[in-house]
Amino acid sequence: MPETQATQPHVGLFATCLMNVFRPNIGFATVQLLERAGCRVSAPQQQTCCGQPAYSAGDDDAARALARQLIAQFEPYDYIVAPSGSCMGTVHKYPEMLRDDPEWGPRAKALAAKAFELFTFLTQVRKVNIDARYEGTFTYHDSCSGLRQLGVKQQPRELLSSVTGLSVSEMDDAEVCCGFGGSFCVKYPAISEKMVDDKIRSIEASGADTLLGGDLGCLMNMAGRLRRKGSKVRVWHAAEVLAGATDGAAIGEEEAR
Repeated sequence: MPETQATQPHVGLFATCLMNVFRPNIGFATVQLLERAGCRVSAPQQQTCCGQPAYSAGDDDAARALARQLIAQFEPYDYIVAPSGSCMGTVHKYPEMLRDDPEWGPRAKALAAKAFELFTFLTQVRKVNIDARYEGTFTYHDSCSGLRQLGVKQQPRELLSSVTGLSVSEMDDAEVCCGFGGSFCVKYPAISEKMVDDKIRSIEASGADTLLGGDLGCLMNMAGRLRRKGSKVRVWHAAEVLAGATDGAAIGEEEAR
């Protein structure tokens, strides 16, 4: 029987900071994909940062405060889903961050159990069929947090294999860091620049005309470097391609429009 609104899973969309500020189109694409997967989608208005920058900087008190706020916002939903392995990886750290808190520790564990990166949710929870078209050849960058913390590797490729007109040409070192690393690129700019230049060479050597990925920070880093190098490779979040939301400017092209 088809699901009714009353029986559809209610998903809380975690609108990550970078997406909210720099690339709302990813959020709109995510909502489309979730709704096509038979979900009701809401975006809690009081949600804030997941706490990753504070946690990475060693400000545990600030990170825990942000974690508690996010837990409270998303507890009412059947699932919490984000188009970012980096942010969702942080949510999965909440049980450890709050392990000594008798109230929030169990709540953190319960939220982490229903928290999913978008492509994992679509393939493993909802088992969707993709109906989209994109003419081109893509290469895929595996972001560090999604890959190593959440095991996001085959899920986006499985979904992209169903996109009409799209073929794949895997780059060498697809699993190697692009050099963004949140505050890493600010603290160690010379090392970060070398890493992204190595990544750009791998992208260009693949022969692909399109770079896809699942974390906006990485994609912005690589898109900016590609443009500065005069590359014609276009950069999209994979959710945008899967949703058919590629009519506008690609990542890194916004300022030219």
